[in-house]
Amino acid sequence: MTDGSGFDLTPYLGGFPLIAILRGVTLAQVDPVAGILLGRGWRVIEIPLNSPDALQSIAKLSAAHGSHALVGAGTVMTPDQVREVRQAGGRLIVMPHSDPDVIGEARVCGMACIPGVATPTEAFAALRAGADALKLFPAEQLGPSVVKAWRAVMPKRIGLMPVGGITPDSMGAYLRAGASGFGLGGGLFKPQMTLDEVAHRAGQYVGAWQALAPEMNSRNS
Repeated sequence: MTDGSGFDLTPYLGGFPLIAILRGVTLAQVDPVAGILLGRGWRVIEIPLNSPDALQSIAKLSAAHGSHALVGAGTVMTPDQVREVRQAGGRLIVMPHSDPDVIGEARVCGMACIPGVATPTEAFAALRAGADALKLFPAEQLGPSVVKAWRAVMPKRIGLMPVGGITPDSMGAYLRAGASGFGLGGGLFKPQMTLDEVAHRAGQYVGAWQALAPEMNSRNS
């Protein structure tokens, strides 16, 4: 999952291609929630910047888990925010849009960058700007048939990551169409969930991926 010259996402997404999006997580919640997810296989955790104390949460997780997990920010809108995330120890920039200035700043900072795209024109522009993978957003409008069409023309090494409304039951159709993995938000975590609820949701996604992994590995071999 790289364009060949950028940030290599394979160590973090190659075996378990699910990004945990902890929108709204609080500083008090972030350690126990991340502990549940990391214990079940997650290696990429995104904390959207419109969450409470987002930079502090990123700093906390980066200090504790940055040696073996990729921690960073979502809903990044400006180059200044890229630098703030880097100062907090984050190494991942995820965007809802495809701003070449933000992508370029992430590249300069040596960070992984996954911009949001909704058309092939946006996708190829993001790749030219230095994107490491593409967030297909919102996935509710970009179903498996769209992913299949995109995969036919996108470089095979580029990860296509649908985000938005992905459920354990919907993962298979996207993966068979050519998706590389997913960003999981409200289906995995909401601030009002108990830790037991988060663990249950995480288990459902893990089970869905484990059931699909042999088929996907065979396809990619």
